[in-house]
Amino acid sequence: MNHSTTKVGSETSEPLRYISKAEAEAIESELLKEYRFGPQQLIEIWGHACAIAITKAVEVEEVVEVLVEEVVEVVEKQSTSNTHSWRRRAYPLSSMGRKQPTVLVVCGPDQNGCIGLVCARHLRMFEYEPTIYYPKRSSNGLHQDFTVQCEKMDIPFLSYLPTEVQLINDAYHLVIDAILGLEADPANVKEPYAGMLVTLKQVKIPIVSVDVPSGWDVDEASTEGINPEVLISLTAPKKCAASFTGKHFLGGRYLPYDIQKKYDLNLPEYPGTDCLIEL
Repeated sequence: MNHSTTKVGSETSEPLRYISKAEAEAIESELLKEYRFGPQQLIEIWGHACAIAITKAVEVEEVVEVLVEEVVEVVEKQSTSNTHSWRRRAYPLSSMGRKQPTVLVVCGPDQNGCIGLVCARHLRMFEYEPTIYYPKRSSNGLHQDFTVQCEKMDIPFLSYLPTEVQLINDAYHLVIDAILGLEADPANVKEPYAGMLVTLKQVKIPIVSVDVPSGWDVDEASTEGINPEVLISLTAPKKCAASFTGKHFLGGRYLPYDIQKKYDLNLPEYPGTDCLIEL
């Protein structure tokens, strides 16, 4: 039985709500205290949803790539330069065409960093080739557990992030931005994260941001910070995502219906048994 009253594309449905930072924190607190969810449980759900979203984005682009290649064979005879420019616009994740793409997962010190670690582990299980950059490892036991799990799966950790952007472009097909999240103050980003944002804003390969693009204010649209091609909102999309124009996923199909109703979230109806949906 589907308890959701909202359907994507339904003319009679209420619009999906974009929640504030305060609402997101209140929902998480309620989940932990009243519904007895565990922090590790939530992070595992979110990290798995992020990994699934990345594979979905790649699958769609690979199908488009095949179609584009067929069209290019015809168009190429007329204008080679115009064709190449059009192809780049047609599928921004075209660099992910290999079956085992290399992915750089950049993790911050707080919850988003943990989600990035879990995402990397699941991507490894999906036969991707993740590499993690985690410059300030937390002393928190939960962070340490997720770090050990990645190490035991032979996921490499970088000792530094190259400042020469071309090295990143050449070595990886995709960057996962799991640096700053709800806890961060975009007006007061300290090192090494400020320098990391400067570097990542210059990369040419696609970026996927977890929940909130690093450097963005949670409560309003931002032109600062990272500009991702893909955004994976978790639990419910945040206010800053309302004007996002890239590929946008909502992940984490777990929220109790009473909470959905209490906060008037109007979440979309997920297809079948999927744990995420493209908005």
